Amino acid sequence: MRNLSRFERIWRWSLGIILLMWAFSGGPTWGYIGLYFLATGSWGFCPVYSILKIKDPSQSSDKKTK
Repeated sequence: MRNLSRFERIWRWSLGIILLMWAFSGGPTWGYIGLYFLATGSWGFCPVYSILKIKDPSQSSDKKTK
């Protein structure tokens, strides 16, 4: 089950790569949080969104169907 939009997946994946590159090049240790963003962006699923019951706008129940 995916709960991230395509835009958010791309954004998370990009942020994950940037943070990991920074951490590997001698940046702060917290830069390894990029692994989380890379994983959630790749899978399209965010456990935090699931816990907080946040849904992607395309999953809205009042969405019009054609």
